[in-house]
Amino acid sequence: MALVHWAPFREIEGLQREMNHLFDTLAPAANGETGRVSFIPAAEIQETPEAVHLKVEIPGLEAKDLDVQVTAEAVSISGERRSETRTEEKGVTRSEFRYGKFRRVVPLPARVQNDKVEAEYKDGILTLNLPKVEAEKNKVVKVNVA
Repeated sequence: MALVHWAPFREIEGLQREMNHLFDTLAPAANGETGRVSFIPAAEIQETPEAVHLKVEIPGLEAKDLDVQVTAEAVSISGERRSETRTEEKGVTRSEFRYGKFRRVVPLPARVQNDKVEAEYKDGILTLNLPKVEAEKNKVVKVNVA
């Protein structure tokens, strides 16, 4: 049986490197651009026998700034938060909010009629009513057992 030397601090250093890499990709760069991900909106999905209802929280935007695309299997929501006000003092720019592009793809639990989607954007909440295709509405079928 071989003895293996365990170095717990080496594992902690590895974890620290991984966490630093994660936060480096999320934090704004010096040139003002953000990393790979700047904002991921929260979503809530509910399925009824007739439709799929999706609510997405996207505060601080106008409806014209949103790009919503619906396929039979998923919803893609993208947009960009833009900075309206900044303060510059002694070469330092200050902003309290995060800005940048975002994109969220939400897979749907059932196939929907993407040409009959109803959408409403009010008070920072995007609400989508996605009617199911007829085959999905009649998915449960009673089977007679002989």
